[in-house]
Amino acid sequence: MSILESDDNDLRKLIFEKEKVIVKFINESCPVCQSLAPSFEKFATDPTYSDVTFVRMHADQNPVTSQEVKLTGTPFFAVYRNGTILECGLLSSEEEIKQMLQKLK
Repeated sequence: MSILESDDNDLRKLIFEKEKVIVKFINESCPVCQSLAPSFEKFATDPTYSDVTFVRMHADQNPVTSQEVKLTGTPFFAVYRNGTILECGLLSSEEEIKQMLQKLK
């Protein structure tokens, strides 16, 4: 599955339409965001996670969602199941992304 681009309005609808969603909040000037991009892409195309919807959002362009998850920096990740946030936080490694994805399984 590919990574969807979203915004405040679309994410609301998406987290209720899809059972499992992981959102990566990015900032264009964030070097860690850029270094984790290949890992996020890898997980998005991994058949193990075919039931998870992968979403990317620009933190500075989506203030409502950023406030809801209490965004503290980037890259910030949030996982949702059936419209409810399960976990969120700053991540800095592929292993941390994998651990967050495992909580959706």
